[in-house]
Amino acid sequence: MDRAKPKRFWNSRRLSYLAGGVLVASLLIYQFFFTDTRSKLNVEQDKVTISTVKQGQFDEFIVVTGVVQPLKTIQLDAIVGGYVTQKMVEGGNMVKEGEVLLKLENQSLKLNFLQSETEASRLVNDLQNTRQRLRVERFTLQKTLSELDFQIAQAKDAHDRNVQLFRDKVIPEADYLKTKRDYDRLAQQRTIEIESQKYQEENAKMQIQQLEGTLANTQKNVSLWRQTLDNLVVKAPVSGLLSSMNVEVGSNINQGQNIGQIDDLDGFKMRVGVDEHYISRIFVGLAGAMDFDGKPYALEIVKIYPEVRSGRFEVDMRFVSGAPERIKRGQSAPIRLQLGQPSQATLLPVGGFFSDTGGNWVYVVDQSGKRAVKRTISLGRKNPEFYEVLEGLKTGEKVITSSYENFGENEVLEF
Repeated sequence: MDRAKPKRFWNSRRLSYLAGGVLVASLLIYQFFFTDTRSKLNVEQDKVTISTVKQGQFDEFIVVTGVVQPLKTIQLDAIVGGYVTQKMVEGGNMVKEGEVLLKLENQSLKLNFLQSETEASRLVNDLQNTRQRLRVERFTLQKTLSELDFQIAQAKDAHDRNVQLFRDKVIPEADYLKTKRDYDRLAQQRTIEIESQKYQEENAKMQIQQLEGTLANTQKNVSLWRQTLDNLVVKAPVSGLLSSMNVEVGSNINQGQNIGQIDDLDGFKMRVGVDEHYISRIFVGLAGAMDFDGKPYALEIVKIYPEVRSGRFEVDMRFVSGAPERIKRGQSAPIRLQLGQPSQATLLPVGGFFSDTGGNWVYVVDQSGKRAVKRTISLGRKNPEFYEVLEGLKTGEKVITSSYENFGENEVLEF
């Protein structure tokens, strides 16, 4: 007689289901915990630039372009206006101090000069006439006083006689009083004549002083007009190279108009344009250097032009030990402008990555050399060759420093 066998729980079907479930769970766990889910991009290694982070001396400088200019440039501005009658020297020629460059004509200035001279001549005549009149009045006063003194002496003699005769009662009182009145009248007339002549002399002296002051001012005007006429002949104020002469015969020149310039060739300087970003770090005495004909030349800033144009300002730099012998006006050369003292730092070579990341992150190549992973970093100062690394990178690590423009938002690059 057959017996029914009890049914087993772990049969083949259930075991297969369990095995399948374990396998799926294992796959899910592996996928979740162990599989790299970061976004990836395959790139060709030979099409990127990989640089090594290193420890070294960070030299803070910028490279600017300087243009050779004469140490001193004299601008020629027209002191007076007029039209050009003669042009004695063309631009590009050497000139000597005092050499005539241009001759101008201005009829209005000549007329003003003649009128001023005529006025001065009239004042001279008036002054001479006033002085002559004063001398004549003095002689007239002396003559009048002399006649009055004679008449007074006669009147006094007659009056003195009548005084005695009147006391002796020889003459009547009327005769006595008549001689007394005649004497007093002449004495009073003499006093009045002296006061009158004194007033006239003081008035004449005042007129002379006024005429002398007016004449002095007029003569100054004449001198100024003469100097103005002399300025119609334009002369070289210094010896040097007449680098430009911006006028032609027959052209009209206004007062103050620039007509050219003279370059003093006894020395040269460098006119340098600097980005306005560095304006707070540029000062007189700041050092720089340049190479010319294979030799180094030290420079220093001697003047700063604070006006900013198109995001740049200019400075003048002088050669510390003299300019190169064969340097010419208008030549340009790169200048290394030192902004700070050298210091030890972790250095990352400059590259196109900065424009894409702002220096906030980079792709760092791992030890296998087969991929590069995005990493957050912090950069400090910059010079034309290196960035100063503050955080995120170590010496010896390799970084992609070329542009990241084609990498998108991928976190891993695989070579």
